[in-house]
Amino acid sequence: MSEDNSAAILAAIVFDGDGLVPTIAQQEGSGEVLMMAWMDADAVRETMATGEVCYWSRSRGRLWRKGETSGQTQKLVEMRLDCDGDTLLLVVDQKGVACHTGRRNCFFRALRGGKLETISKVEVDPETLYGGKELGGDE
Repeated sequence: MSEDNSAAILAAIVFDGDGLVPTIAQQEGSGEVLMMAWMDADAVRETMATGEVCYWSRSRGRLWRKGETSGQTQKLVEMRLDCDGDTLLLVVDQKGVACHTGRRNCFFRALRGGKLETISKVEVDPETLYGGKELGGDE
């Protein structure tokens, strides 16, 4: 992608006061919502340049390349901006599980009958993915 195109896309994104934009990852084909994370301008640039999704980790205070620890990567298929430019939707090809809990997606709890229920099982033991490292909510 050219620098002009990157600059135009970045100019269309409305970053918050911390320089971040909320970002939803959605599985290509199925439409499954995988996760929500944050991106800053550098994460957007890197994702556009490499095609591999990169986020901003608020807990680490640095760029977080999805899968850098776990190997559970996201390949960018398409980046979409909402009508206000203040939220991104990334259509991705997810390899493995998306959630640091070892589940396919991060939305594994649902309010049903007035109670919070776990609705999806752990597919991969997080210990296997991360070797006991404390992750603080993101990979």
